[in-house]
Amino acid sequence: MALLSSSPYKVREFDLHGLSGISDKTLEIHFGLYAGYVKNTNLLTEQLITLSENGKFGTLEYSEATRRLPFEYNGMVLHELYFGNMQKDGGGAEINSSSDLGRAIGESFGDIDVWKKDFAAISAMRGVGWVVLYEDPATGKLSNQWITLHQDGNIAGFRPLLVMDVWEHAFLLDYKPADRPRYVEAFLNHLNLKEVESRLHGNAQRSVGA
Repeated sequence: MALLSSSPYKVREFDLHGLSGISDKTLEIHFGLYAGYVKNTNLLTEQLITLSENGKFGTLEYSEATRRLPFEYNGMVLHELYFGNMQKDGGGAEINSSSDLGRAIGESFGDIDVWKKDFAAISAMRGVGWVVLYEDPATGKLSNQWITLHQDGNIAGFRPLLVMDVWEHAFLLDYKPADRPRYVEAFLNHLNLKEVESRLHGNAQRSVGA
């Protein structure tokens, strides 16, 4: 995954202070972690550009940078999707079953309550990672999936609609590990449904690096 570009990615700003159930301190640490992914994505990209320009294909440095880049890049993008599908004002609205998102969930899961139970059950699995509501662009079917690492379990071609971080840094300052369901509830209470629905059918425009 050699993203050979001279235009570096930029850290995006998300105004989420004052969330109920997810502290400003947690968000401060989390934003810093996200900024690290942006920085490392740019560093690895520049490193690969330099190595390729010097003809050092297949070297140890080239191989290690190539392997590392998907972790850093996906970490950057997943965090942007995660922060982007939350909001501090007006969150917590229930998904309308007659909305585009509600209909798509109903067609794939039977009803919204079944989807929510499935999403919560996956988020409660042992281990750390991500829970993502995906859309299969070939069929339009939605499914909840678990991503262990940023690049492991990230299904090729599927569109991420709703992204939740369940690595411990996302909640451990606010909740004990056994209280992870409370974090999940807090997250769902701050969903930016307009943003999530905008990602349906590939309607959202990527703004990474803009």
